Amino acid sequence: MGIFELTKIKSDNCECGKAHINPIGEILIGSGVIKELPAVLFKMGIKKPFVLSDINTYRAAGEYVCRVLTESGITYKSFTVDEEMPEPDEKTVGSAVMNYDISCDAVIAVGSGVINDTGKILAATAKKPYIIVGTAPSMDGYASATSSMTRGGLKISLPSKSADVIVGDLDILKNAPIHMLVSGLGDMLAKYISICEWRIANLITGEYYCEEIAGLVRTALKKCVDNAKGLLERNEEAVKAVFEGLVIGGIAMTYAGVSRPASGVEHYFSHVWDMRGVEFGEKVELHGIQCAVGTLLAAKYYEKLKAITPDKEKALAYASAFDYGAYSAQLTEFLGKGAKSMIELEKKEGKYDLDAHAKRLDIIIANWDKILKIIDEEIPSSAKLDELFSLIGAPKTAQEIGIDPSTVPFTFKATKDIRDKYVLSRLCWDLGIIDEI
Repeated sequence: MGIFELTKIKSDNCECGKAHINPIGEILIGSGVIKELPAVLFKMGIKKPFVLSDINTYRAAGEYVCRVLTESGITYKSFTVDEEMPEPDEKTVGSAVMNYDISCDAVIAVGSGVINDTGKILAATAKKPYIIVGTAPSMDGYASATSSMTRGGLKISLPSKSADVIVGDLDILKNAPIHMLVSGLGDMLAKYISICEWRIANLITGEYYCEEIAGLVRTALKKCVDNAKGLLERNEEAVKAVFEGLVIGGIAMTYAGVSRPASGVEHYFSHVWDMRGVEFGEKVELHGIQCAVGTLLAAKYYEKLKAITPDKEKALAYASAFDYGAYSAQLTEFLGKGAKSMIELEKKEGKYDLDAHAKRLDIIIANWDKILKIIDEEIPSSAKLDELFSLIGAPKTAQEIGIDPSTVPFTFKATKDIRDKYVLSRLCWDLGIIDEI
């Protein structure tokens, strides 16, 4: 079964009320599929692509892509970002834009996270077709229409462009560093939390939710977990399952029109750590690895949450006593300039408004049994996740990825301020238990 069949859901008559349209024209996943690139370009009418890579991804596949194009008589221009691990920021995007040849009629990015995000922005800016040749199954941005970037010190999802073609050559993907293979599975494991929180947010705030999309993500996640053992052996089926899962995650976000199907509080742990990395020069791990650690942390926090009984008077008193001015000062000290955008967001959002809080609290208490049921249905126990992490050799704690464990509690508090999205940390604040959790 091809990936388009795997991702096919009701397009015009879905019960959620949205039309689900996949903007990706072609997805090639298999051994040796880079060789099919010239035929794809010919079919699309592309005569002179711009090939973007970094030092590592050029070695991994960029050089091969250029050779395939040359042997097929296709003229192209190429630019390699002069770094092995470029940052997802203004400098990298600016470098790509300034080296882009305006005579080119498409962008081919060869890479994974940063190069893919940069390529999508470049293609959107140039208004050209976009093709991504993946070099590692390490993150779920291949099929999404946004780019995860750091702008002004704040981690943001920047609207960019969906890929028109995704190329996942298993001969390249399976030889990616093991760390990147584990990162990809880590980004998939995050979906346990994201789907759970999507359902809870729908219950509490009335946020849009689609069960068809959620089911699509669950199926892809199960396939990844079922094949996890083979990942460290570079088993082709295991690598394919992870890459397909990551592409399906991106398509799910496009179907939904929001990042909910693939991203929740576990991703916000990663975003906070990235922001501190930019501001204070702290160590930053691969996104999927950070999300994996965030997933295990979130699973443990949800287990703590399940043990409490909501106390309305306690929650109202906590919200009433909350000093946002003092908290903003703490947030600024913790994150530096990145906190400014989060504080500005709160001016528009008003999540700490006492009347709005009281209304949410009533809904939470009235639906507490349903919330507990959702958690049980969606999130495996932390013990089961711990076993899976051991199986794939993934780090389990913040300390293992270079994060000071003493900063984790405030990191969790800060996750509720990253985006206008109802996640676990917001639920804990609403219940007046975030300090205990």
